[in-house]
Amino acid sequence: MFCFKLNISKTIFTKSFIVSKTMHSSVSRNYVCMQQVPGFTIDEMQKTADQSVQRYTKDNDALNKRKGKGVAIVWFRNDLRVHDNEALFLAWESSEAVLPVYCVDPRLFHGTYHFGFPKTGALRGQFLMECLTDLKRNLQKQGLDLLVQHGKPEELLPSLAKTYGAYTVYAQKETCSEELNVEKMATINLEQVELQCDQPNFRVRPKLELCWGSTMYHIDDLPFDCMLLPDTYTQFRKSIESKSAIRNCIRMPNSLGPPPDVKDWGCIPDMTELGLEQIKVDRGMKFIGGESAALSRVFEYFWKKDLLKIYKDTRNGMLGPDYSTKFSPWLASGSLSPRLIYEEVKRYEKQRVANNSTYWVLFELIWRDYFRFLSIKEGNSLFLLGGPRNVKANWSQNQILFDAWKNGQTGYPLIDANMKELSATGFMSNRGRQIVCSFLVRDMGIDWRIGAEWFESCLLDYDPCSNYGNWTYGAGVGNDPREDRYFSIPKQAQNYDPEGEYVSYWLPKLGALPKEKRHFPGMSYIKPVVVLRYGNTKKSNTPSTSRGMSAAGGKSNDSRYKRIH
Repeated sequence: MFCFKLNISKTIFTKSFIVSKTMHSSVSRNYVCMQQVPGFTIDEMQKTADQSVQRYTKDNDALNKRKGKGVAIVWFRNDLRVHDNEALFLAWESSEAVLPVYCVDPRLFHGTYHFGFPKTGALRGQFLMECLTDLKRNLQKQGLDLLVQHGKPEELLPSLAKTYGAYTVYAQKETCSEELNVEKMATINLEQVELQCDQPNFRVRPKLELCWGSTMYHIDDLPFDCMLLPDTYTQFRKSIESKSAIRNCIRMPNSLGPPPDVKDWGCIPDMTELGLEQIKVDRGMKFIGGESAALSRVFEYFWKKDLLKIYKDTRNGMLGPDYSTKFSPWLASGSLSPRLIYEEVKRYEKQRVANNSTYWVLFELIWRDYFRFLSIKEGNSLFLLGGPRNVKANWSQNQILFDAWKNGQTGYPLIDANMKELSATGFMSNRGRQIVCSFLVRDMGIDWRIGAEWFESCLLDYDPCSNYGNWTYGAGVGNDPREDRYFSIPKQAQNYDPEGEYVSYWLPKLGALPKEKRHFPGMSYIKPVVVLRYGNTKKSNTPSTSRGMSAAGGKSNDSRYKRIH
């Protein structure tokens, strides 16, 4: 499910399972405290990123001569990078001076829509500020800077356009309603601004120019309109792989200056200014925010550690930084372009090896694309209780059960370990996301939107399209012919944590137990808050739907749940 790792297979029990299990065991022996991702020093990250950027830039003389006049604004949103950034490129190309802007929108730090969790939790807040700090530094290397403003973009951008005489504001296009409303209001407010031009008594109004830049396949290259998007991923994938091509990364100029004359560029806010608490990650994985870290992770995983060739074999792991790519936090913030990943995969295939693992990274990126395009087709139905299919179900909102799930106190170590990892690091494996989703909606019968909003608050790699697209799939309310996806905890534990190394890492008291008892420790652990739907249970906590939920769904076909971890 959760379009967040790079993903899942039904053939895990053969050679691939042996590779994965061996790697998992070696990791667990050394995985005692916190591990940074990527595992480089700051200087190493800067050097690695600079080398990567050089591959995707051109000398200014090699590009068409700059033809524009005046000032263009770049409104950075979820595209916090310099490489392969069409909005930044078009602003440079069409102007004499570029003003990069980031608006710290207070709405990002309000409550989630239904249940009021912090919309941006502390760990993602920290990660975002690291992304902005790195973006500012990288823009300075290119002869620019980042103007940091506090407030609503639709109010700030018109004021900036008037102050600096900017005819155009360039930005990346988004697809979900909250972001679309901001785009709409920004467009309306910009149209109220009048700017002088060279001709006497003639006024022009600044405009918002939106660029597509969040997917591997460009929206203009799809073989169908998004409103006619196939209802299943497989149909979508087969169609675009046979009929569409992936565009090359935009080769950026090696110098983007000058900026206009700005007296105060502003500072990246600290956590207290955002109303958030600084959290120290001292267990699990600590992700470093920013484009430099993202490019370093690509280099580390593909080239330094040479792990791409075994990705498909190891991607179902849960412990350590190297069972999967871990690209998702940087993809979500836009610090990493999916097209750069594509080009690096193709370079790796030419220089080292091409196999099922190298393809599977792209397979997962197509899942990410699918959820982005699906959000255009389905609109707000992705956020509604009945989902895109308007399924009628009797969901519970039992606070005691939800708190047990959220806090990792369900009495099932595999659930509890995953939820504790999420709270401590802002990350959870793709496998873990599938399991905890299934438990919440199938075994507890809890309203899936509560889980989706908790993930929205906690995940470093949150984006609305993938998060809610995956939760609707997991809850059986999405465009998925197999409604009743059930992940059996005993089976998942046996297959993916057979010696209890993952659960004993996050629940250290279990480490003293024999390996075969770590997942079901009996009286040595918390009493389970619910009985499992399948396995020594005579009743189901799963809500009944108008479409029906048959026991045949007890078998999980995981290959439909994807993403890029």
